[in-house]
Amino acid sequence: MTDTTDLGRADLAGLLDAVRGSVTRLGDTLDGLTDRQAREPSALAGWSRGHVLTHLARSADVYWWLLTLARTGAEPGPRADGPALERALREGAGRDAVGLVGDVSGSLDRLLGVAAAMPTGRWSTLVSALAGWRHPAWFTLHRAWRELETHHVDLSLGYSTADWPADYVAWALDSTVAALAVRGFPVARIEATDLGRCWPLARTGPTATGPGRDLLAWLSGRGTAARLPADHPLPTPPTWPLPPSPGWS
Repeated sequence: MTDTTDLGRADLAGLLDAVRGSVTRLGDTLDGLTDRQAREPSALAGWSRGHVLTHLARSADVYWWLLTLARTGAEPGPRADGPALERALREGAGRDAVGLVGDVSGSLDRLLGVAAAMPTGRWSTLVSALAGWRHPAWFTLHRAWRELETHHVDLSLGYSTADWPADYVAWALDSTVAALAVRGFPVARIEATDLGRCWPLARTGPTATGPGRDLLAWLSGRGTAARLPADHPLPTPPTWPLPPSPGWS
């Protein structure tokens, strides 16, 4: 079994503060959202901004459910499965801007509340993603952080990959490259020039070089490889995000 020891208290506090910062920035973007804007297309094919906001709200509910389970040891009601979440997305996407913003704000506030109330010793409790893989409760905060930063960009309301915080980029690259390495992604090395970081992957293949935000945009499907200098053509990354590696059991 992979070690499930808690992050240190300072690390947990810093991670929770990072998630709060993402929530605040999203709130600033949504301030003054109009009904027309809510109905307009997002950067995700087939999704309006209403779809993205509904998805964010329901994802926050999922993370709240997992943290409540970790904190209390009991399921806080039935868990929404894939079909239920898809139905909620279809039914919720067409709401007006006030309803959409209020929903996502309320769900995120509830998530932050349960995280703030989590006893230190419960953060190492293993919980299960809907896809079946398990992780310590503290990794739920990483999942929420990634969800917020990624879908904030997808809203196409002025927040771009250039606005991603440096600490988020560093963590997301570490996590993504580790998952790609064990899945045989055919890239020999990834170099983040602004971070002074280099990640070896495969024994052979091209080297991707560039600013960390551009690398993460490419790997997460929020940008192309066109802005990345490479010694050979770069492959198309798999659907993102991937389950963490080495993972927990």
